Amino acid sequence: MSQDYAEIEKSARLLTPEERARLAEAMTESLREAMPSEIQAEWEAEIKRRVEAYERGEATLIPAEDVFAKARKITGE
Repeated sequence: MSQDYAEIEKSARLLTPEERARLAEAMTESLREAMPSEIQAEWEAEIKRRVEAYERGEATLIPAEDVFAKARKITGE
């Protein structure tokens, strides 16, 4: 991790929750803008497919806390 990153992260943690949410949204959007258009189109199609499956009652939903707990277990955190 670069020193710049560590300083930016430290500063970002001092923001209010609302400011951190806006910053996270801006950073996510910057990643979308950097993504090749064909990959973005595939992601949008996948999102649409998943939403439609959910709306038809065909999707198996997993609570976020379960997903994060499993990820932490896998990564050893």
